[in-house]
Amino acid sequence: MERKLKVLVSAYACESGKGSEPGVGWNWVKQIARFHEVWVITRSSNRESIECEKTGISSNIHWVYFDFPVWLRSWKKGQRGVHLYYYLWQIAIYFLARRMHKEVKFDVVHHLTFGVYWLPSFLSLLPVPFIYGPLGGAESAPKEFFKSFSLTGKIYEWLRNTARWVGEKDPFVLISIRRARLVLAKVKETGERLSFLGAKEVLVFPESGINIKEIEKLPVTKQAESKNFKIISIGRFLHWKGFHLGLMAYSRFLKEFPLSEYWFIGKGPERHNLELMAEKLCISDKVKFFNELPYDEVLKKLYECDVLVHPSLHDSGGWVCLEAMAFGKPVLCLDLGGPAMQVTEETGFKVPARTPEQSVYDLANAMIRLAGDSGLGRSMGEAARERVLEYFDWDKKGEWINKIYQEVVI
Repeated sequence: MERKLKVLVSAYACESGKGSEPGVGWNWVKQIARFHEVWVITRSSNRESIECEKTGISSNIHWVYFDFPVWLRSWKKGQRGVHLYYYLWQIAIYFLARRMHKEVKFDVVHHLTFGVYWLPSFLSLLPVPFIYGPLGGAESAPKEFFKSFSLTGKIYEWLRNTARWVGEKDPFVLISIRRARLVLAKVKETGERLSFLGAKEVLVFPESGINIKEIEKLPVTKQAESKNFKIISIGRFLHWKGFHLGLMAYSRFLKEFPLSEYWFIGKGPERHNLELMAEKLCISDKVKFFNELPYDEVLKKLYECDVLVHPSLHDSGGWVCLEAMAFGKPVLCLDLGGPAMQVTEETGFKVPARTPEQSVYDLANAMIRLAGDSGLGRSMGEAARERVLEYFDWDKKGEWINKIYQEVVI
């Protein structure tokens, strides 16, 4: 008989209605609470979002909000200083968690967010079975692609690699990894790195999911029969999202299908570079940039398009790929990271990432194949929807998470 456990969760990022880290925190906590009683330590800044949704979630969740006083965090502005603040926050909640454990007597401690393998969780020091992750961060853009980045992008990659190198030298990072009863990795690249650093047991377990109730509201779409083919990319305009590769591939595709359009939705520092690239390629009249839109509007735009192009170079999640697949849309991605775990040969195209030129050529050919064969797009879309329902439904993921918990405490 399965035990109902007392679970302590660390979720620095935890908000409803969002993807990425906040979505991981929120959805995983909801699933854990289906089977167990959960105490969640999260930031006070998440309180408003959580309180707005509390009436619709399990009473098994006890929310514990913590932040430093305003005068101690005035130096943190947005993403500036976020990693230092996170590190200090993790230290502080250890002492909070230790006091809580004396009263509650937790069966399992689980660090959820941030899910970065090169930052520590001091909750691993508690005398309780510790689950770490899902963690990402070891995946990197292939070096051949650095030449296609802007100067800002190259500096970012250098800083990211440096932070990762420094993090691996932090004894508390190594303690967190080695004390964990189980480490969950978002993608195989991070799983391999965690094993190298001394993790006892590593399980590759994708962080992303879709609510089946929301999926059932989405109609299965049909691919357009005409040449008016619409392509879409959604996300932050960052160099590592690879949207510049999609744009270059589209310029090749456009020669075969001149009535097509390419839509971009999002915001970020690379937008100006993408707009300049579209002008240089003489395709700006066929490319539309939309600012960040409300979630419902994003889904509406996604519904209107024929294929999602998501050529990310080191993305451990890829929530937008699941949303497109739930709509019955084929997905074009690089054979890297999280998207490559979601997309199969039946549901889209996973393009090898050897060089920018090769990837652009293969992406363009995939676009041409889909635009020229509506039956192929339709069959891929149907398979994509079925795959999401079978493997990425949150309720099913919750059952797998519960199984993991039961095995850890045996």
